Formats: sequence, structure tokens, C-alpha cells
Amino acid sequence: MASAAFAHEPCASPSPGHREAFAALKSSLSAEALAAPRQLPPDAVIPTAIPALDRALGGGLPRGALVAFEGNAGRWSIVARVVAAVTRRALVAIVDDGALYPPGLARAGARLDRVLIAPATTPLGVARTVDILLRTRACRVVLLLCAPELRAAVWMRLARLAQRAGVLLVAIASRVDAALATATALRIECTIARLCVDGSRGLWCTLSGYDVHVRVHKQRGGFVAEPLRVAVR
Repeated sequence: MASAAFAHEPCASPSPGHREAFAALKSSLSAEALAAPRQLPPDAVIPTAIPALDRALGGGLPRGALVAFEGNAGRWSIVARVVAAVTRRALVAIVDDGALYPPGLARAGARLDRVLIAPATTPLGVARTVDILLRTRACRVVLLLCAPELRAAVWMRLARLAQRAGVLLVAIASRVDAALATATALRIECTIARLCVDGSRGLWCTLSGYDVHVRVHKQRGGFVAEPLRVAVR
């Protein structure tokens, strides 16, 4: 069989002008991605009922994903709004370690007749309870009031179950550890930005709420957002 020889010309190195044009294009695309997050289809997200946060998230919290809320304040207030919005038309399951105060949830607008409370106090009990709830696919949202310390493999398995079921799995923690961070599709940190009071400051003032800085630390296929200020009253 005859063989043919091919001569290859050496690849020319890019000129300074080409390198500058490529750098400018890369910078513009990165800026565009940060300024205009990818908008997800309406049926793929669950809105938080906070317009600024929903815009930053491309519509809301992704269904079929594990989402973690962390920080020192405002986490539960934001999640309570999500629960209130979802219970208007669907069921929410809350895995309770004893810290749940249903009247406070009702004041946020949630329909308690559409909230399933599943008590669990040990890490193993929480993992088993979440596993069962996700497999039933009966609830639109499964919420862990206090994320337990679980192995990364367990969190990954629960995240896969949430994806298959199309259920939003929300874990609340003061700090997200490495095992939980590995499995999350989205991490949201909440910190106090400003306290709001009624009346003059001092002995006779009353706390009316606070402003919260919300930062998106991780979003698969998305971006890291600048801090947003959210009013919590």
C-alpha cells in the first residue's frame, strides 16, 4: 500500500493584536454572564417571593436540587417566604429537630394544613426521613431546619434523589461544611446588614426587622453574584 507524506506548516503564534482582541472578548463575555444570569424555565424553579433575589437566581431556587442557606440571620425568614408561596398550591415537608415554631410559619403566610412535619433528631434519622420523603415525591419542597453532619456520600445520594424526584431539598445551617458543600447545587449566605427599629433609639424603641445581605456562593452552571440587600420585616 502506497504511503503519502504530508508536510505541516508550523502554527503561527498569535499576534499581539489577536491576543488583545481575545482578552477583550473573554472579559465582555464574563461581564455579560455576571450581569445577566441565565433565565431558567418557570417550571424549573421555585420563586423565593423576593424579586431581587429571584432575578439574581434566574427565576428562583432550582427544582430537583439541594440548596443550602447559611449565615447568622435571615435564613429562616427567606425560607419561610418560600414555604408560604409553595403551600398555596402544593405540599411542603419539614424535617424538624424540635426547633420549629408553627405559629411563626403561619405569620409568614404559610398554610399549615399543607405542611408535613416529620420529627427527626439524629443525623441517621434525618437522612432516613429525607430519603423516604424524596422517594414519595408527594411534596414540592423538603426542608431541613438544621442540617446534620453527614458524609459527603450521603449528601450526594440525597441530592441525586431530589434530582430524580424533581423536589427542592433545602438545608439550613449556620455554616455549610465541606461534605454538604460538595453536594449542593446552590449555596446562599445571609448576614445582617442593618437593624431596623420603630420609635426613637434607646430604651423605648422596638425592633421591626432588619436588612440582610444575601450572597450566592455557588450555582452550578451559573455564577457568583454580588451581595444583595433584602429587607426582612
